[in-house]
Amino acid sequence: MDLYEAMSTLRAVRRLRPDPIEEAVIERVLTAATWAPTGGNTQPWRIIAVTDAELKQALQDLYKPHWDAYVPGYEARLGQMPEDVKTSSIKALDAGNYLAAHMHEAPLIAIFCFNPKLMAITDSDLDRPSVVGGGSVYPAVQNFLLACRNEGLGCVITTLLCYEESAVKDLLDIPEDWYTCAHIPIGHPVLGGHGSIRRRSVDQMVRYNRW
Repeated sequence: MDLYEAMSTLRAVRRLRPDPIEEAVIERVLTAATWAPTGGNTQPWRIIAVTDAELKQALQDLYKPHWDAYVPGYEARLGQMPEDVKTSSIKALDAGNYLAAHMHEAPLIAIFCFNPKLMAITDSDLDRPSVVGGGSVYPAVQNFLLACRNEGLGCVITTLLCYEESAVKDLLDIPEDWYTCAHIPIGHPVLGGHGSIRRRSVDQMVRYNRW
């Protein structure tokens, strides 16, 4: 599909059917991730494509308590939102609840891993949280999401499992010097899937020459 259309309709789709995904489609979306740029072309990331039912259930069991802890704060913010935003936010919350209860049904959960020893993390010594290393991982995540969009698959990037990184590493036999940064369930959408998105305008997000 048209690239701009794909980017402008890449919704977070959290209601996924358990129907299997064709192997050729899985191969294409995984290949798209490998095309992403990385610092020094080192590709310091890997994907664990989790399809085993017991492992997916275990990941859901780790994920759900953190989602449940997140919900009350989200619900508290709903009362302060404008009505148009509130309506869509309630739908997003309902979809998030669905994912927390049905993540194990997704035919595939992509666990993105990274090795900081293979990265040139140029902001590691600055007096702020380091983000540069992510520049060698998250472009692959975005490629993967866009490829899923192109294939008509629902997908959503989640990070709550990072709270359980040690348990996830044990569960999936991830080596000691590799870590996790994104967990993406994919599958055919239960409902309409992707569609128009709501984002701030260019005027709000971009400054020319100076802040």
